[in-house]
Amino acid sequence: ERDLYRDTWVRYLGYANEVGESFRPIVPVVAVWASYGVATAYVTADAVDKGRRAAAAHAEDPSRTRRVVVAVADTFVWQSLASVAIPGLTINRLCAASMALLGACTRWPLPLRKWATTALGLAAIPAIITPIDRSVDFLMDSSIRKLYGTEGEP
Repeated sequence: ERDLYRDTWVRYLGYANEVGESFRPIVPVVAVWASYGVATAYVTADAVDKGRRAAAAHAEDPSRTRRVVVAVADTFVWQSLASVAIPGLTINRLCAASMALLGACTRWPLPLRKWATTALGLAAIPAIITPIDRSVDFLMDSSIRKLYGTEGEP
């Protein structure tokens, strides 16, 4: 079954903050923070959806509450890392470094450097999704998922 939040275009809503970070040199900071609001809403929606699915799948299970809590927590941690924290930091630092490098190595006017930095940040988003997702899977399988006895998505 296709996961709406991970296997469709909806996944890109989790990367709204990376779009905000890419546009940081150009837009007011409030717009960047608003993009984090969109990403947080996406993370929360996925966690709630996974909780509802776990509740429905384990309706007769005596450990239903635990399964729902694990599903919600696992999804929230995974999405927070894979969609917000790691890619946000990655794009932020990539854009900051490119802005500094363009300032030091070119004579481009500031508006051109800002737009070039934004374009680089936007272009990097599709390239970082899969490596970050797989790295977060590995990280969680090697740590937190061992605590609640499941590997992969609960």
